[in-house]
Amino acid sequence: QVQLVESGGGLVQAGGSLRLSCAASGRFFSINAVGWYRQAPGKQRELVASITGSGRINYADSVKGRFTISRDNAKNTVSLQMNSLKPEDTAVYYCYFLAGSSYWGQGTQVTVSS
Repeated sequence: QVQLVESGGGLVQAGGSLRLSCAASGRFFSINAVGWYRQAPGKQRELVASITGSGRINYADSVKGRFTISRDNAKNTVSLQMNSLKPEDTAVYYCYFLAGSSYWGQGTQVTVSS
């Protein structure tokens, strides 16, 4: 049974920073990709950032230059450093691992106040 546990969400003022972390445990095949999605109230879930198995990194246009994704293959973790946060970044953030199947974290709330 694969589990993803997220941490690091919370409430921050606009312009502030937060760091999200996600740790995977259990047995799974080699990881093909990892990343973060988010879902704001009344909106569809959207990709925030991802790292492919070859190391290619992708960001949503709305977070480029402000967010940084990183992964630690030895520890099976993925992190998202979020700087210069804006109220429109408010959402539930979900990490995912693609390793044969797709695995999702439980979600962590990020709230940015203006």
